[in-house]
Amino acid sequence: MQTWPGRPYPLGATFDGSGTNFALFSEVAERVVLCLIDDDGSEEHVELEEVDAHVWHVYLPSVAPGTRYGYRVHGPYDPEQGHRCNPAKLLLDPYAKAIDGQIDGDESLFSYRFDDPDALNEDDSLGHTMTAVVVSPFFDWGHDRPPARDYHDSVIYEAHVRGLTMRHPEVPEEIRGTYAAIAHPAIVEHLVALGITAVELMPVHQFVNDPHLVEQGLSNYWGYNTIGFFAPHNGYAAYGTRGEQVMEFKSMVKALHEAGIEVILDVVYNHTAEGNHQGPTLSFRGIDNAAYYRLVDDDRAHYFDTTGTGNSLLMRSPHVLQLIMDSLRYWVEEMHVDGFRFDLAATLARQFHEVDRLSAFFDIVQQDPIISQVKLIAEPWDLGSGGYQVGGFPPLWTEWNGDYRDTVRDFWRGEASTLPQLASRLTGSSDLYEHSGRKPIASINFVTAHDGFTLTDLVSYDEKHNDANGEGGQDGESHNRSWNSGVEGPTDDPDVRALRARQRRNFLATLLLSQGVPMIAHGDELGRTQQGNNNVYCQDNELSWVDWELDEEREALLEFTRRLVHLRLEHPLLHRRRFFTGRDGRDPDAPSDALPDIEWFDITGERMDDEDWANSFARSVMVFLNGDAIDERDARGAEVVDDSFLLLLNAHSEPLGFTLPHAEYGETWTVVLDTDGAVSPGDELAAGATLTAEGRSVVVLVRESAL
Repeated sequence: MQTWPGRPYPLGATFDGSGTNFALFSEVAERVVLCLIDDDGSEEHVELEEVDAHVWHVYLPSVAPGTRYGYRVHGPYDPEQGHRCNPAKLLLDPYAKAIDGQIDGDESLFSYRFDDPDALNEDDSLGHTMTAVVVSPFFDWGHDRPPARDYHDSVIYEAHVRGLTMRHPEVPEEIRGTYAAIAHPAIVEHLVALGITAVELMPVHQFVNDPHLVEQGLSNYWGYNTIGFFAPHNGYAAYGTRGEQVMEFKSMVKALHEAGIEVILDVVYNHTAEGNHQGPTLSFRGIDNAAYYRLVDDDRAHYFDTTGTGNSLLMRSPHVLQLIMDSLRYWVEEMHVDGFRFDLAATLARQFHEVDRLSAFFDIVQQDPIISQVKLIAEPWDLGSGGYQVGGFPPLWTEWNGDYRDTVRDFWRGEASTLPQLASRLTGSSDLYEHSGRKPIASINFVTAHDGFTLTDLVSYDEKHNDANGEGGQDGESHNRSWNSGVEGPTDDPDVRALRARQRRNFLATLLLSQGVPMIAHGDELGRTQQGNNNVYCQDNELSWVDWELDEEREALLEFTRRLVHLRLEHPLLHRRRFFTGRDGRDPDAPSDALPDIEWFDITGERMDDEDWANSFARSVMVFLNGDAIDERDARGAEVVDDSFLLLLNAHSEPLGFTLPHAEYGETWTVVLDTDGAVSPGDELAAGATLTAEGRSVVVLVRESAL
């Protein structure tokens, strides 16, 4: 085969229309062989003789898209020193843009013998592992443009490619569970009707389907086990795997953009699928183990693990940082995605043992002209010491607000002493974010997510029911802050069912009326249940897939959610860009009797005082939101003015009479919604009137702007 020297940059396999340049980093390698894999599984070897700054490279004029390839890296195998090169293992290119196949768990994938862990395993892994695929970079994007939604105008929908689409009756069966299914009009139309502005897809980077799960008849459903940071997962492709998944993914993004919906990827840059020292040798481990992974300082045969998965990437390595940044830029520039949610993001901040918000990773992101301009969402915790970092990320970042989830769950299940915390969460969590100069949009508010109970299960179960996972109930969170409404699991009791339906509406109303950015977990608007399983990471079946068959109760929940989302989007007061101040935001010199931008009342219509806030038995509050006192301007510089709202929240088990504030706050109020249904939308009440809110319910009233 004709070979040219090629170039050390860019890393990976790059097709230019005539041939392909291959470039692989390895500082420890003594020899690198590129293996081109034929359809029959045979190999053609190409020696990489050019090396620049530890990058081995070659250009092959004859190699076109669709070609499968891998590497064999010759170098030291000395685990005690952190080196694990083994040329018997066919290795994935860390920069592979498409990947073919899956691993099968064969012993040849491992660099040791199962019956003798100290013995080097020199069995060839070809045929049992995955291969990289050369892809074409050419795609007709047409007039595709990012929707570029401001955070404060966003409603995020966390979704799983398979879980969302596998049971939709209008999606053709042959494409269900794929990128093509997400792009299908039935799915897009549902999202648009719901008012969703961004879909946050659970991991779509190529991941490993763990053999031990497959042996149990399970699988890695969630996908938090990445092996290819540039490659769309081939298991989600409807039209083949020899690079076609790249085009299919791009078509999905294009379709969502045309509907005005952004695409955010849940990404896992904290670890890889190679696991701990007993894991398989698939890529990074055999290329340059010590350069890619964080090893225990005084025991380099083992991995420093803050993720609970066996390893952590070495964030102080320039090559790891380059890999992550190159990957992020690729997904933005080439795949047109609009942002990222970083799994266990605290691990990314660990240069040594502590979590350092000024770590190299954040510095690099801050100065990057591409990545710094997209949505960056942190899951602000990991499993290491000091890993819970809600409120601790730099100003450029937003965060999954775990405190929001916990407080709102506690309030609606009737826990004592929750009002002060609830007030902070409803108003954007200034106690967490204002100190760093961030705004309410820093708080990604959620009540449920993929990890934990669904919304229906949150109000139907006190305990997790994870027997199907085969781990004896030891997996999954045990402290869920849930309440089963009086009966564990399914019931025909009409009173319990009515309470559960009301509680679901209460959670949704609280979420969508809170300042910050709301995130809805897929299917919660449809009453999705996992039958009490709060950890369906291995359940790729109907237990985890969204059921689109709606009865009257579930149809009503969907319609209620739609109305709530659109109410939020239509009123800038409900998604302010700045924190409330407790005064007239339009005029800092306003007299003391001017109406503030927010006010808190007890059920008698009197302003809350310190004693009210300290009352541990109080489970109700009335909130006045002043649409005439928003200190903001729109994109054209016009002053933002909105209607004013009264939010009546009653977490008591019994009905309570709320006396509306006196006429200074509005002479007439109109009911917008009632999660119980006892008060009808459109009903009008005068100032000072008493409105009865049923036990565990939310009532929302509005008055037109006075300006």
